[in-house]
Amino acid sequence: MDYFLSEEQVMIRDLARQIAEEKIVPVRAELDETGEFPWDIMKVLAQSDLFGLFIPEEYGGLGKGCLELSIAVEELSRACLGVSTTFAANALGTYPLLLFGTDEQKKKYLPDIAAGKRLVAFGLTEANAGSDAGGTQTTARLEGNEYIINGTKQWITNGGEAEVYTIIAITDRSKGPRGASAFVVEKGTPGFTFGKKENKMGIRASATTELIFDNCRIPRDNIIGKEGMGFVVAMKTLDSSRTGVGAQGVGVAQGAFEEAVKFAKQRVQFGHPVITFQAVQHMLADMATSIEASRALVYAVARFIDSGAKDVSKESAMSKLFATDVAMKVTTDAVQVMGGSGYMKEYPVEKMMRDAKILQIYEGTNQIQRNVIGQALIKEFTKKK
Repeated sequence: MDYFLSEEQVMIRDLARQIAEEKIVPVRAELDETGEFPWDIMKVLAQSDLFGLFIPEEYGGLGKGCLELSIAVEELSRACLGVSTTFAANALGTYPLLLFGTDEQKKKYLPDIAAGKRLVAFGLTEANAGSDAGGTQTTARLEGNEYIINGTKQWITNGGEAEVYTIIAITDRSKGPRGASAFVVEKGTPGFTFGKKENKMGIRASATTELIFDNCRIPRDNIIGKEGMGFVVAMKTLDSSRTGVGAQGVGVAQGAFEEAVKFAKQRVQFGHPVITFQAVQHMLADMATSIEASRALVYAVARFIDSGAKDVSKESAMSKLFATDVAMKVTTDAVQVMGGSGYMKEYPVEKMMRDAKILQIYEGTNQIQRNVIGQALIKEFTKKK
């Protein structure tokens, strides 16, 4: 379909696609096997100015929005979800600064982030605080002109590799969720270390580690927003970033679909290519339709966010929910269309199916997305009455 992209948006899409095909596809299987962090590819993305897509021009970026970022993420995901997760998580970690940072904080961090010189990570999840963000145990205590942070974050994308971390910690436990605050912490700060690198089912090129804070002292000025705004920062960040996860779903589904079609045209059974069989055609037809519907929703929500709409929680959740459920179904069906071949590591759909699963889990499980949508509907219909 023609989504009436501007000439500049088409250029962004084509550039990301070229990088995906020339730099990512040849090494994706090796990166999956070794779990090596894709620094070489990150440098290419930096040289291509893609890290600066969503950063305002005044801070060295290109001044674009969620739609342009989603377009780029989709194309990278079509090749390798592990690589695209590294890129997308950088945006996730940057949004707290972009949305709530002071001008001084933005001047300090955003130019290097836009240039791809400093990678970013977002630290919210803990052992007892995933879907229940209110279970956060990490604390930040103000002592003079410093905050002292103690606690552990779990399953943090880009952990250990990023230079800048935006994290959520409790500053006043008596206030419940309103007692959380957001901070920026730099790698190398005394008392800030990393746990083991996780050995994952999929997105293996992406680094996932613990963040460990042991009397980690940071300047008072490192708070993002004000004390007590932590969960507002976190939720608004996720509202802005979830279209990126939806775009990942569109991309990996598109990649798996293309592999399935190519295989079905070549594989001959009963004297005919299997793509001529109605059973296979119906599977491919459903896959193609679902992907197009996902892309339409993700692009529409990204445009809605870029319009400056204040409350986008429901629509953002919808884009993530629908596109990632589609990604899981399409990658699974791609393996089915390819039969035994699809199950072999020799073909990329095996990896795509493993990778796709995380999309239904991170940045809020799809069950949580349904909760967000349901609660928004209750509010909407209560107002109408």
